[in-house]
Amino acid sequence: MAYTEAGKKAADKYRAAHIKRVPLDMQIVEYEQLKAAAEARGERVNQYIKAAIKERMSKAPITD
Repeated sequence: MAYTEAGKKAADKYRAAHIKRVPLDMQIVEYEQLKAAAEARGERVNQYIKAAIKERMSKAPITD
């Protein structure tokens, strides 16, 4: 399916309103370990990181 200009514009608008990029710098060795762990679970690195964050947040909810 072709990606139309209207579709690109809509996707950009959605990302601007709903998505926040979070840069993450890692040592290459640590990234390779992370990638291997993600692959072992059949996940992409992004999925693995998001799942790890959700798990940690669920164990220690933020309180005021």
